[in-house]
Amino acid sequence: MQVTTIGLDIAKNVFQIHGVDAKGRVVLRKRLRRGQLTDYFANLPMCTVGMESTRGAHFWARILGTFGHTVRLIAPQFVKPYLKHGAKNDPNDAAAICEAVSRPHMRFVPQKTTEQQDLQCLHRVRSRLIGCRTQLCNQIRGLLAEYGIELSQHISQVRKALVQVTEDAEQRLSPSAKSLFALLYEELCGLELRVDEWEARVAQAFRRDPLCQRIGEVEGVGPVTATAVVAAIANGSTFDNGRQFAAWLGLVPRQHSSGDKQRLLGITKRGDPYLRTLLIHGARSVVFRSSSKTDARSCWISEKTKKLGVTKACVAVANKNARIIWALLAKGEPYRRAAA
Repeated sequence: MQVTTIGLDIAKNVFQIHGVDAKGRVVLRKRLRRGQLTDYFANLPMCTVGMESTRGAHFWARILGTFGHTVRLIAPQFVKPYLKHGAKNDPNDAAAICEAVSRPHMRFVPQKTTEQQDLQCLHRVRSRLIGCRTQLCNQIRGLLAEYGIELSQHISQVRKALVQVTEDAEQRLSPSAKSLFALLYEELCGLELRVDEWEARVAQAFRRDPLCQRIGEVEGVGPVTATAVVAAIANGSTFDNGRQFAAWLGLVPRQHSSGDKQRLLGITKRGDPYLRTLLIHGARSVVFRSSSKTDARSCWISEKTKKLGVTKACVAVANKNARIIWALLAKGEPYRRAAA
């Protein structure tokens, strides 16, 4: 019998295959080593292959796609409900993936190209460096607080204050402590230089990509957000409309409704938290500047701010921006600014 659907549980060295035919009967259970996987699928008739979107999944999706297979990536949390018997092992995981990929309303993860992964690597390294810089600043502030020296939270203020506290006129620090904080100052300056280098790389990638430049015209969307969106969804063809994209980002309210009683809670916060954070922070800058503008979009934002408050208005603008971005990517149209 011909295999029509396969659940592939990928790992570092061992891969588990679970295949069913058109009637859902199990016709294939196999365990392969990493070096055997390519040759096996090259000789297998074309079928639908499901995988969890874990480490290496996009690479294997591209490899298996070259053999004519239809590859579907699923978020791990959507596979877990199909795990049978409560026992987690490779055969059960592959069977759960096979069951999940056959569901008609399953939401799949967009496959990434090599160019998208290049962009994503830029963002991951940049985010890590920013986190390291923040951790270092917090440590410096905490250490100086033990000497009775309180610093502002802003990074530039911490850098300026470090120069002052390491001077000879500062009596609250011993020579040993001054030497220690001088080394921390050098480390902070080095991290800031590295962050600037990666910011320049992101800006360069933004200038090279016409898709990034198109969605960068939207208010509240800069080079960082634009490149992050393209790295996540490319042309937006995975989603049927902008509402689905906004829901995928977790920018829609959670529901706890029953019968005629409709109850809306905070946003779901599903999807990519990094991309959602960028959109909300970008929307925050738009909200703060809307009060001095008179165009239709700014008036709408001002009404939302008065009615819902600043925080909810920022989320509303982020939701609207997500829908606009999807339309620009999916339809290929230029952005039209709101009329005054």
